[in-house]
Amino acid sequence: MREVGVKALKDDLSRYLRRVREGERLIVTDRGHPIALVTPIETAEQGWAWALVQEGKATWRGGKPGPGARPPKISGKTTSEMVLEDRR
Repeated sequence: MREVGVKALKDDLSRYLRRVREGERLIVTDRGHPIALVTPIETAEQGWAWALVQEGKATWRGGKPGPGARPPKISGKTTSEMVLEDRR
C-alpha cells in the first residue's frame, strides 16, 4: 500500500487514480498523518451488495443502503407482541 500526501495527490490526481483503477490502494496523508484510504471499487460481480441492488432487493443512492421498493412481508407476531407475552 502506497502513501501519498494531499498536495502530491492534488498535483497528480490522474496518475494516482490510474494506479487505483489498476488495483492499488493508497493511503492519503496530511502532514504525515493518515486521513483517508483510496481503494478501487468492487465490480457488480464481486460485491454482494451490488447484486442486491441489481435484483431490486435494495436501493442505493450513494449513501447507506436502504430497503428495496417493496418491503418484505413479515408473518407471525411482532417483536413487541412477543415481549409483552414474555412479561405475562
